Amino acid sequence: MSNLLKSKRFVVRQSLIGKNTNVEVAFKNGKTVTYSHDKAYEIMKTALEAMNCWEKYKSYTATNNIPKVLRETDAVISSETVEVEDETTENVDITSEETAEVAF
Repeated sequence: MSNLLKSKRFVVRQSLIGKNTNVEVAFKNGKTVTYSHDKAYEIMKTALEAMNCWEKYKSYTATNNIPKVLRETDAVISSETVEVEDETTENVDITSEETAEVAF
């Protein structure tokens, strides 16, 4: 049985290599992806070892999605998208008689 790590971002960490860990990521856009950390590391190993973040912090993260190199591989265990409403936008009707002044 593997360990399950829940996260808000994609992550590959040197400390997790060989620990048979699956990572479940819930991105802000509503997409949830579960992947095998060890398989992701093996696929990305060459690229990771060339990155400054891997050299300095022994980890790599991505906040919006999993890397393209992993998307169609067996590293991805499951992937689903849930509709997320954007709370920052509203429907606003502005007529030609209404104007807004903005100072910069």
